[in-house]
Amino acid sequence: MEKQLDSLLQKQQRSEVMIGAGYGNNPAYGSKVNNFDNPIVLKPYLSPSVSYYHKSGWYAGVSSYYLLNSIGQPWFEWDLTAGYDYTKNRNFLTGISYTRYLFNDSSDVPGTPIKNELFAYFYYRKWWIEPGLSLDYGWGTHTTSATHIRESLRGNDFNLILSARHPFMFTGIFGLGDACILTPSTNVTLGTANYYSNLKAPQYLAREPKPFKGKGSGKELNFEDHTKFEARAIDITVNCSYFLNHFTITPSYTLFKPFTGNNQNVMSYFTTRLYYSF
Repeated sequence: MEKQLDSLLQKQQRSEVMIGAGYGNNPAYGSKVNNFDNPIVLKPYLSPSVSYYHKSGWYAGVSSYYLLNSIGQPWFEWDLTAGYDYTKNRNFLTGISYTRYLFNDSSDVPGTPIKNELFAYFYYRKWWIEPGLSLDYGWGTHTTSATHIRESLRGNDFNLILSARHPFMFTGIFGLGDACILTPSTNVTLGTANYYSNLKAPQYLAREPKPFKGKGSGKELNFEDHTKFEARAIDITVNCSYFLNHFTITPSYTLFKPFTGNNQNVMSYFTTRLYYSF
């Protein structure tokens, strides 16, 4: 969002390091016993991160996640990300990124084969309402070992997100050289939901973790997809990015209606991050 603000103001972009701390909610088990018949719940987490952004648009970063109220290992995940954002054209924004997910053995978080993610987005911003399209593909293998039995599960998920948004930009709010971008948007997510994952496509708790079945040393389990490509949810999201000198705070609130899963009631979640750049 800061790169988009630079682009809107026609400021010269610069290379920088960003140190961040985030707060949000992550899908997890709600009890000490992992019961696949019960839906997973949201538990709060803290997430420190560090990233490097080059003025050309390339960037790389690492982030970790600490689950509050955890039953098992609280440090449950590390993310390694690299990508490219193109924001120099006033008529559109586009970018692509790759993320490698590293999961610790935590009894709180469902196991998943989705360990890699390729994400791409495009926004056309010449109109007042900016249409957008995002593509999100995740894949990988999950391996379990118990009593000399080694089992592997391969899996993948694909999501397509159709968006419509309009950013409202405010500068000099408190006369401190500050600025703010407030961006309400409507998003429709279509795709598969075969496995639990942390893909950038919004998690609507419509997917349920699948128990690993089968026996045999070195046996590879290739489960067939259990969810077809379909409309998963619609949401209304408000993103806010407030900039003051070297600090940026980015709260976000999402209200969503799932179209699949056992619980299709209207739900919501909130996340926020604080960054320091230099």
